[in-house]
Amino acid sequence: MRRLLHGFILALAAAHCGATAHAEPTHAIAMIGEPALPADFASLPYVNAHAPKGGGVNYAWIGTFDSINPFIVQGSGARGSLDLIFGNNVFETLMMRSADEPFTLYPLLAETIETDDQRSFAEFTLDEQAKFSDGSPVTPEDVIFTFGLLAEKGLPRYGVTAKKIAKVEKVGVRGVRFTFKQPDRELPLILGLFPILPRHAIDPETFDKSTLKPIIGSGPYRLETVKPGDSLTFRRNPDYWAKDIPSKRGFDNYDTVTLTYFRDENAMFEAFKKGLVDVLIDENSGRWTSQYDFPAVTRGDIVKDTIATRMPSGMLGIVMNTRRPVFADPKLRAALIDLFDFEWANRTLFSGAYTRTKSFFDNSDLSSYGHPASEGERSLLAPYPDAVTPEIMADGWKPPVSDGSGLDRAFMRIGFEKLKQAGYVLQEGRMTAPDGKPVAFEIMLKSNENQQVAVAYQQTLAKLGIAMSIRSVDAAQFVARQKDYDFDAMFFNYTASLSPGIEQLSRWGSAGRETKSTFNYAGAADPAIDAMIDALVNARTREEFIDAVRGYDRVLLSGAYVVPLYFKPEQWVAHWKRIQRPEIAPLQGAQLPTWWHAAN
Repeated sequence: MRRLLHGFILALAAAHCGATAHAEPTHAIAMIGEPALPADFASLPYVNAHAPKGGGVNYAWIGTFDSINPFIVQGSGARGSLDLIFGNNVFETLMMRSADEPFTLYPLLAETIETDDQRSFAEFTLDEQAKFSDGSPVTPEDVIFTFGLLAEKGLPRYGVTAKKIAKVEKVGVRGVRFTFKQPDRELPLILGLFPILPRHAIDPETFDKSTLKPIIGSGPYRLETVKPGDSLTFRRNPDYWAKDIPSKRGFDNYDTVTLTYFRDENAMFEAFKKGLVDVLIDENSGRWTSQYDFPAVTRGDIVKDTIATRMPSGMLGIVMNTRRPVFADPKLRAALIDLFDFEWANRTLFSGAYTRTKSFFDNSDLSSYGHPASEGERSLLAPYPDAVTPEIMADGWKPPVSDGSGLDRAFMRIGFEKLKQAGYVLQEGRMTAPDGKPVAFEIMLKSNENQQVAVAYQQTLAKLGIAMSIRSVDAAQFVARQKDYDFDAMFFNYTASLSPGIEQLSRWGSAGRETKSTFNYAGAADPAIDAMIDALVNARTREEFIDAVRGYDRVLLSGAYVVPLYFKPEQWVAHWKRIQRPEIAPLQGAQLPTWWHAAN
């Protein structure tokens, strides 16, 4: 155990010794502000607390798997056991995240959490009812064992969290306290989302090896059948310990959950049409708008649900690697951004299904788009007077708009004028930089992903003498070059949440410019970015947080690192009408574990 816990001091004592920070235990914790629900809440607001139990559901996923352990690096882990989409069916975490709040946790394995104002520690008290599926109680020893096991042999993110912990100790009969090396406002919530495994049923020596043998958890389902690479079937545990606690009312309504893997989208869609798949989360705009004309839809047996979300868009875009000389000039990058003809691409390639992305946090109140910088933002940005352009400070970033014809000269002129003002010259059909070199770069694709968009962009740039070549590489080579920053430009999706936090350092922190294998693919190194990340991580009030995130958004947009592409402000979910859902969709969109099988 000592080896597994990296030298953490584990005091499995009945009580604390010496002076420790103290606060009162609470039923919930929020990243910013207070939880929305009181301690005596009956259920989460987006569920049908009286949803019928029974029947089964068949889900689908593209790919394959050779392991059912979702916690380790080795192998392609199967989905469904601990899953943001299909639910935490087998494994549970200390606390449960509400999908109707930016970042708030409510009771699950732990009935309370305690932390101080500085958030220098987090103490969890386990629910005395909490049990694993074999009937064994969930204990503080299981929590401490899991923390050490995952730190040593789990995915890297567990190790990153473990490095922030100075001490883990048992408190009383049912408590576990984590003492931090330094105060961290997000860390209590990250620990609250730690999964807990049974110490008595895990062999630490073989834990990091791929396996197809089911692992015991405390969740509502047991993994019943594994067909390697093909499918998994989960069966509900009739003795599930948490079926009546408020956090889980209205969840886990099926007797069985089956997840089938498909090699490609066409095969998956055909299976859905035949009724072999019950629910299909569709990301294909062309299919959504034109391929749902088969009999089951026209008869009304299949429902097409468009579910609005209030989640940030994130930033799907073309990342320009500023480590490469061609992209060292931010004025060139800004002009290239203005030359992406979204209106033509959306009309021609996507049947008008998308919205132009105008912020890293579009579609939410964290976005700077349409908002003049507040006094709070201006105060944060004052030490960095050149970090944000006047236009973006005044009202966010507003992209030029074309007429959608692909031949809009006025649209092209906007980017061209920016290039001229920056000293670029069009000579004999080639755009030339101030140093006399032609403007040329390569965009790297993973296989054929985004090829249509890349070709469209290539054609637009060619009209101004900018030579953009396209190189498709296989998935393994793409990842290797990505890690080494061995590319000029590439497509990447910076996902976003309503609670951006310390993960932003890996994406945009200055240290990532010279450190391999971070997500700072653009090579940004700007003290203003670092300062905004620090401000958002340490914000105490909602107002401070919004100011920090909007200021961060403005700095990133002003730096012109990414050509913003598009997003859809809703989810597309098709399902057979035998599968029904609650009337209320939460802030974060569809929550499949709250749906149910309707009686015939």
